[in-house]
Amino acid sequence: MDKASLLQPWHVLSRWLLPLRCLLCGAPGADDVDLCAACAAELPRNRSCCARCALPLAVPAAQCGECQRHAPPWDAAWAPFRYGWPLDRLESRFKFGRDLAAGRALATLWQREPMSLPKPELLLPVPLHRARLRQRGYNQAMELAKPLTRHFGLPLRHDVLQRMRGTEAQTELDAVARRRNVRGAFTVRAGIALPAHVAILDDVMTTGATLAECARVLKRAGVARVDAWALARAPAPQGRGPVPVP
Repeated sequence: MDKASLLQPWHVLSRWLLPLRCLLCGAPGADDVDLCAACAAELPRNRSCCARCALPLAVPAAQCGECQRHAPPWDAAWAPFRYGWPLDRLESRFKFGRDLAAGRALATLWQREPMSLPKPELLLPVPLHRARLRQRGYNQAMELAKPLTRHFGLPLRHDVLQRMRGTEAQTELDAVARRRNVRGAFTVRAGIALPAHVAILDDVMTTGATLAECARVLKRAGVARVDAWALARAPAPQGRGPVPVP
């Protein structure tokens, strides 16, 4: 009898004792996740986007206009959701409200989305500075990455990318300030042999400044291909094109 078979009775019992409830509306959960079918279907999928930066577009494209003018330092991006209602509510509860159940629901739904890129050889969550990690209690990127690595059969390393200094919260900054805020904030730990293809993972990509800085240091460390993974991609500000990530 395999491990999955041994765990099945406990899984059924736990669901009977603690039935799934939708984190958004309170209705019974469905499909083994703490969201009802209606709320799960309402999460905005990012199926029409730029293949290079995952920016939501009216029509899918290999590169949006901004990527053609200013190519980002990563090679391709995967963000299966758009950052909008009601995903933004779950993400805020997970990231700032210590609601790990919301994170588990988001990670489960991410696993069920088709991966649009070649599978990397290693997955690296964007690290938090130790002061922010102590304050929050967990790294939201790491919590999303753990179930994804199990699902896709990928190795996960939390000690390759290191955040060398604390930075301001990106949510309060504009695009230019975001790039300045993370410039020089990351490094690759010395003495670690890296594969040719890695993916870096974050929860939300807004301007892409954080992922871009991580991609730069990995490329300088000799990684041939770096992909950017994010749970959700923010759309361009209304009335404007995508913000360049030089």
